[in-house]
Amino acid sequence: MTVSPLPARGTTIVGRDAVGRTLRVSSHPLVGRVVLSIWQDGTCVATVRLMEEDVPELVRALTAGLVHPSDAGESGEAAG
Repeated sequence: MTVSPLPARGTTIVGRDAVGRTLRVSSHPLVGRVVLSIWQDGTCVATVRLMEEDVPELVRALTAGLVHPSDAGESGEAAG
């Protein structure tokens, strides 16, 4: 089994849910893509290829995921 090297523009984030799980984020500016891939012990198990214009929506979705339900409820109560 061969593991693909990381591209020159990219990073890895170690998962906390399973030993050996990582997320690779790689940028491919010449083709206008950002690739997210999930790896388990050196094997790629899933890949999503995004266009550059999709990245802001991904960032918004990740940021929205950080909002705690109690925070959203408190702001809603103040407005009502």
